[in-house]
Amino acid sequence: MGEEGEAAGVHGQSLQEQSCRELATPNPTRKQAIESVSSLASLSRSIKVFAVKWQLIRSKLMEMSSALAVSDEGAELSGMVQETMVTVGECHGLAEKCMAGSYGGKLLMQSNLDMVLTKLHCHVKNLSGMCKAGFFPQGYAVVVSKPRFGARKEHMRFYVKDLLTRMNIEDDPEIKRQALASLHEVASEDEKFVKVVMEVGEIIHLLVSFLDSLEVEVQEEAARVLSVVAGFDSYRGVVIGAGIVGPLVRILECGSDAGKELSARCLMKLTTDPEIAWRVSAHGGVTALLRICSSSTDFTKAELICSACGVLRNLAGVLEIKRFMLEEGVISVLLRQASSKDETVQISSIEFLQDFVSGDDFLRRMVIEEGGLHALFRLLNPLSSSSSSSKALEVAFRAIEDLCFSSETGVKMLLNHGFAEVLVCFLRARESSVQELAFKAAFKLIRTSSSEDAKRALGDAGFMSEIVRFLDAKSRGVREMAAEALSSMVSIPKNRKRFAQDEQNMEFLMRLLETEVEPSARRKFLLSALMSLTSCGSGRKKIANSGCLKTIENLAENEVPDAKRLVRKLSTNKFRSMLSGIWHA
Repeated sequence: MGEEGEAAGVHGQSLQEQSCRELATPNPTRKQAIESVSSLASLSRSIKVFAVKWQLIRSKLMEMSSALAVSDEGAELSGMVQETMVTVGECHGLAEKCMAGSYGGKLLMQSNLDMVLTKLHCHVKNLSGMCKAGFFPQGYAVVVSKPRFGARKEHMRFYVKDLLTRMNIEDDPEIKRQALASLHEVASEDEKFVKVVMEVGEIIHLLVSFLDSLEVEVQEEAARVLSVVAGFDSYRGVVIGAGIVGPLVRILECGSDAGKELSARCLMKLTTDPEIAWRVSAHGGVTALLRICSSSTDFTKAELICSACGVLRNLAGVLEIKRFMLEEGVISVLLRQASSKDETVQISSIEFLQDFVSGDDFLRRMVIEEGGLHALFRLLNPLSSSSSSSKALEVAFRAIEDLCFSSETGVKMLLNHGFAEVLVCFLRARESSVQELAFKAAFKLIRTSSSEDAKRALGDAGFMSEIVRFLDAKSRGVREMAAEALSSMVSIPKNRKRFAQDEQNMEFLMRLLETEVEPSARRKFLLSALMSLTSCGSGRKKIANSGCLKTIENLAENEVPDAKRLVRKLSTNKFRSMLSGIWHA
């Protein structure tokens, strides 16, 4: 269209504006204005052209509706309503032209839309200013009563819409904060409210926009609400589609500590999906999270650091992101946090570290080389760990198992650090739950180590005298583990001699065998232990002279292979006269 056409279009637009003024309802009420604005906002959703412009206009219309809803009737408001209705009529005419495709030229329509948008912004600003000047309805600060649990959906929807209205009020962050806090309260208490939130207008987009608010409290409350919504699998797609990832990462970078924690908590729920993990990484989230984990280890930031570790743990599920973390020094960061004064941070960082190196010998070696064992042993030091919970000790034991038990080099390093002595110390000095942790760690060490070094070291530390107590534990599984561990320990000559020299150990072992009348794993390992002990002179003699010998003979008569082998072993010339002819069978 040429310049003449453009000029004609402008002239036509001025005539339309005049027509709208003439057709405006005389002295329209606030209710009529709200209905007209809402109707136009709804109509704008059907417009396919100039989508960005109409989205901005729709946002301003919603703000205007909210401002009108909380304004008190009066002469000043009446004048503003008149002006508002003129602009709404003008905007309605533009909407119809866009829908019909009869707007003439694109440049002209863009210009007209910009002018309408400016007018709407002025109306919203004036209405908000009037509210701030004291034209709120009486008692406006009191939010509509919260529906009782199990209320009808219409009541819930009305309450959420009222909160939405308050959230849309410009220039009053306290009203927004109160509305957001109320929304978080109901969403946390009843998941039906979350469903209503998803159904009401563009509330999720509004919440996401609040994440970039300059008002810290508004930002934090919005993050708190979105964290609740993100906890529902069926709604995560909507939250992601609203563009939540970028604002959350920006909060991680420069928000308040509370905001960062809420952001990390929200991301922890979202990043279970690898695709979202990529988005977080693309926005610089990995670097921001590592920076948080590198910060102070004081108690005030414990929850923040734990939440950041949780997100990083999810992100590490993507191999390329895991490699980037490695380049950024994630191992040294986690080892530093493993020495934190806060136990929750210790546990969170060690669990993440264990997960990070799982199944990768190269990473295991890297952790050890960077001082991983020293960090873990500080937690296991009997002198300093007296106040550590069983959970913290369990995490430390598991991490050591993963790092060192799979290689002989790792086992030797553990033994050189005095790991055998630490285990025995815990077996002797701590409550039963911790004793069991130490016992299970020792059992795994014995079972996985292919060399005899660990068994010798445990024997020297006094492990066998402690393991006997577990042979008669309440748990069948623990009893069987103890019998298997003892059988393995006495396969070492030095340990056999040490065990056999203790009269009480041998007597207790014999009594246990007498009570084990039915086939079991414990009986099998007890017989195996006795078989090894026959290789020791004192052990062999004690077995042959014990009242348990008859039990062994009976088992041999019942065709128990281990018992028959034991009888044969005992039936040398020296003891032949003491035995029956069962060994000939």
